[in-house]
Amino acid sequence: MATIRSFVKREPVLLIAALAALVSCFLVPPDGAYIGYIDFRTLALLYCLMTVVAGLRQAGLFAHLAHVLCQKASSVRTMGTLLVLLCFFSSMLITNDVALLTFVPFAVVVLGMAERNRELIHIVALQTVAANLGSMLTPVGNPQNLYLYSRYDLGLGDFFRITFPVWAASLLLILAACLLLDRSHLTVFLGEEPGMEKRSLWLYGALFAVCLLVVVRVLTWPVMLAVVIAAVLVWDRKMLLKADFMLLLTFLAFFIFAGNMARVEAVDALLRHLLAGREYLTALLTSQIISNVPAALLLSDFTDHSRALLLGVNIGGLGTPIASLASLISMKLYAHSDHAHTGRYLLEFTVVNAVLLMALSLLQAAF
Repeated sequence: MATIRSFVKREPVLLIAALAALVSCFLVPPDGAYIGYIDFRTLALLYCLMTVVAGLRQAGLFAHLAHVLCQKASSVRTMGTLLVLLCFFSSMLITNDVALLTFVPFAVVVLGMAERNRELIHIVALQTVAANLGSMLTPVGNPQNLYLYSRYDLGLGDFFRITFPVWAASLLLILAACLLLDRSHLTVFLGEEPGMEKRSLWLYGALFAVCLLVVVRVLTWPVMLAVVIAAVLVWDRKMLLKADFMLLLTFLAFFIFAGNMARVEAVDALLRHLLAGREYLTALLTSQIISNVPAALLLSDFTDHSRALLLGVNIGGLGTPIASLASLISMKLYAHSDHAHTGRYLLEFTVVNAVLLMALSLLQAAF
């Protein structure tokens, strides 16, 4: 029972998705059309990217980068800004959740050593919104982008034209927020510079390039999958199990649920009516309740307005802690730090998210 309770707490979105898929199967009994629901390209890309990024992390790339950038910071503001920008820019390539898993613990260690636990709350909250907003720029920045990029068959130019204005505005707003950080002197010894396993770095760097060739549609996903699995199997087969398989199963469940709902005429008509002219707001509000990845999977079958949906689920990652599952990662990491004040953190997180959500919602309408 303890194991079951732990799983429920750890994977609530997967369980909801699985239950929704199961219920939908009673409305539309399984048949040959089910296979058409599944976007195998997105699933393969997600798996390969997660595996490759895990390899780069194990090779020491991200720890080395954080150490090099932060070792000469002389004030809380400088250190905090660097830690926040690390999340913002790295999330474009390694996804928002991996950016937070990598750099929030670094912030906890560094500021804990300097006995700056109060400032840690501000910095982790800013790291969280930075990762969620920085990741919106590229198709590989987060799972919902990767799916919508494939679902609407967007070109890279089209994708960037949608995301870049809001991404650039987000950067300016985050930099402005960093100016509010304490300017007092910071003294901390980071220790020796972490080493990197160069051969692993070259291998996983090359495999990451293979993944990007699939994103820009130079290679097909079966070729990528075969290359990544073969290379990792030879180099370090344990890395093949480092991907987030619960996320992949969540995608699979929502593919089935959304596909079945699209075949129920009454549901299809209702959702299309609710979305008509309100795509951005519907995506944003839905994200607050079920998080932005499921919102993208659910709503994409009922609208052709890719811009509104893409921006709605990305900006919709702000707001409640569950609006983006990456936000829960940073909250858990902070909660397990020494002298954590979770209530104070939630207040800071809510204020920062609410301000940025309202500001970006107004700006995206202007763009």
